Amino acid sequence: MRLFLVDDHPVVRAGLVALLGGEDDMEIVGEAAGGEEALRAIAACEPDVVLMDLQLGDGMDGVEATRRVRGLPAPPQVLVLTTYESDADVMRAIDAGAIGYLLKVCPPEELFQGIRTAAAGQTVLSASVATRMVRRLRDPGPALSAREVEILELLASGAGNREIAKRLFITEATVKTHLVHIYGKLGVDTRTAAVTAAVERRLIRLP
Repeated sequence: MRLFLVDDHPVVRAGLVALLGGEDDMEIVGEAAGGEEALRAIAACEPDVVLMDLQLGDGMDGVEATRRVRGLPAPPQVLVLTTYESDADVMRAIDAGAIGYLLKVCPPEELFQGIRTAAAGQTVLSASVATRMVRRLRDPGPALSAREVEILELLASGAGNREIAKRLFITEATVKTHLVHIYGKLGVDTRTAAVTAAVERRLIRLP
């Protein structure tokens, strides 16, 4: 299997190269620190699987890089390998076309098997992520919309209603309406409580 690594930390990439280099059926054909760099290199070396971090510093993030990689003429499978495990991160990555989602704390054997599974075109999820997804299916509760998640993430960053409206190109009145719906779904009545509840339920992560 031809593998490509996308991670903005050189030490992490070096560790993965050393770890994966011991597997007879795996070959590292390239690596990149950012999304733009990765897209150019991936199109040239045509790997089978891309290991993609979500946070890539300045510029394109891992979700957008995944979406663009999957849009290439002969797209490789993209397996997210990250430290973030909020529901919003997982869903964005899957929606962008990722075949799987593993956490960097996973044992080496789980990573090896995950890569092989992804290369075969089958879905891969870390155990904690899979458990939470199943729990949500069994007891979904009121689901937050994509826009409500966006607003919660902006709240978590300290943005006020006016800034949120400006960032999302909506009116302040619309922001207030969304907040009413968010409070109702989360069973809270303040902005701070909404952010706290969303983080505890891993719907969002703190910036």
